[in-house]
Amino acid sequence: MAEKRPAPTRLVYSTRPGAVPAAGAKPCKHCGAAPCRCEPPRSLPPAEQDVRVRHERRNRGGKTVTVAAPVVLTRTDAAALLDAWKRLCGGGGTLRTARLPDGDPCFEIEVQGDHTDRLLADLQRAGYRAKRVGGGAGAVRGR
Repeated sequence: MAEKRPAPTRLVYSTRPGAVPAAGAKPCKHCGAAPCRCEPPRSLPPAEQDVRVRHERRNRGGKTVTVAAPVVLTRTDAAALLDAWKRLCGGGGTLRTARLPDGDPCFEIEVQGDHTDRLLADLQRAGYRAKRVGGGAGAVRGR
C-alpha cells in the first residue's frame, strides 16, 4: 500500500497580495503570526477617527469595491458596521486587518460595488471625520 502524504501545514500560494509572508518576515511580537493578525483592543469614539473612503478595482478581477479605512473598532463593532453597510448598499463585504502609520492595529471595511457617496454620508452622520480620497477633485462620478 502507498503511504499517505501529510497535509501541508503552511500557505504556499495565494492570489491575495501579502498573504504569503516574505522570506525574511518576522512573527509579530503580540500575536505571533507572520503577517500580523492583531486587532484593536478597544473602539475609538467616532469623533477621534479620520476615515478615508475610496473605491478600487486593483487585484479584484475588474470588480469595484468601496474601502473605508482606517477604522479603529473592535471586531464586533466593525462587524456590526459592516452588516449595516451591506444592508444599506445591498451587497456583500468583508473586514480586513490593517495597521495605522504608528503601528497600531485597525480594520479596512470593504463593500462590494461603488458606494463611496453612501458610505461617506453614513460615516459623517455617525460623527466620523470622513473624507473621500482618490480620483482627483474634479473626477466625473458617472460610469
